[in-house]
Amino acid sequence: MRYYLEHLTTWPSLSYVAEDSKGRIVGYVLAKMVQDVGPDDEPHGHLSSVSVLRSYRRLGLAKKLVIQSQEAMAAVYKASYVALHVRTSNRPALSLYRDTLGFSLHVLKRKHYADGEDAYAMRLSLEH
Repeated sequence: MRYYLEHLTTWPSLSYVAEDSKGRIVGYVLAKMVQDVGPDDEPHGHLSSVSVLRSYRRLGLAKKLVIQSQEAMAAVYKASYVALHVRTSNRPALSLYRDTLGFSLHVLKRKHYADGEDAYAMRLSLEH
């Protein structure tokens, strides 16, 4: 719970929810700015979590949520890019990030997740 509260209280303009017509939450994006940037690193955002209920997938909600968060990163915090990690086995997410949103593979992180699975570190430039 502390993890989510930190995101929402520190970077309230970067996280969003999608609701259905009855006001039920059917998707969300949780994002933050990366604070431990070095002197040669540019300010950048990080997508911590994106999720949409299975029955609401393939409607463009995840895309809209991510774009909304990216736009806020650029406008509010002057982020030059957004980064994320995705499990190498998560083909639907890879398709969303790479094919739909234009992210590119930055590096492969071996055993990134607690269960030992590898992750792709991906990035998308926010500069226009």
